[in-house]
Amino acid sequence: MPIYEYRCESCGHQLEAIQKFSDPVLTECPGCGKSALKKLLSAAGFQLKGSGWYATDAKGSGDKKSDGESGGSSEPGSKPHGCGGGSCGGCAH
Repeated sequence: MPIYEYRCESCGHQLEAIQKFSDPVLTECPGCGKSALKKLLSAAGFQLKGSGWYATDAKGSGDKKSDGESGGSSEPGSKPHGCGGGSCGGCAH
């Protein structure tokens, strides 16, 4: 559910409220009790969950290699996988 920010135009009190899209807009200030709350425009916050979102996660095999970058093991018949140093556990660097 989205988090909305509100500010009271009467006393300046600010608050955040977790609300559904279908919930009515808050109007009564918990600080002074007046119906002077206004919704603020703020940047949307979001979380990235699951695998594939972090720099430490394995990247897809479609990564392009720059010139001069080796593809891993130099043994005949081995497939380059582009880990860049053995941190992936898939090679013996």
